[in-house]
Amino acid sequence: MRKKTLVAYFSASGTTARAAKALAEAVGADLHEIVPERLYSTADLNWNDRSSRSSMEMNDAAARPEIKSKVAGMDDYEVVFVGFPIWWYVAPRIIETFLESYDFSGKTVVPFATSGGSDMGGTEAILKKRCSAQTDWRPGKMLNGRQSDKALRSWADGLGL
Repeated sequence: MRKKTLVAYFSASGTTARAAKALAEAVGADLHEIVPERLYSTADLNWNDRSSRSSMEMNDAAARPEIKSKVAGMDDYEVVFVGFPIWWYVAPRIIETFLESYDFSGKTVVPFATSGGSDMGGTEAILKKRCSAQTDWRPGKMLNGRQSDKALRSWADGLGL
């Protein structure tokens, strides 16, 4: 991959972090963790509790959890992979916060996700709306389990980046 590339990710339990680190290494990208201003506790992530923080956020389409830090030099990146766990069949609301925090016009954005059993569902359509019409949005991929460097490079190369 020759274009300046960033892998930005949110990971609540470490699963997406492992996938993001493997992807960044495989494609020679910089890495940025999307860290919430207020970290999620185990209780916050209890999807069986309707009053847990994550449940409340996911039930509110307007929820935008704050992010602790911005990407340094975001304007310099041409390709941005955005990774996240699947929550309630879509990306966590913090990913919408992230996408709405930058102008992705002229950039290529590629989502990737991890999940214990769900696919991306309708998340790509939702996230694409958070970027400008001038964003080159590419189809995402589930990166569950261990991904080889070769498989990750092959996927990225197949995107025509």
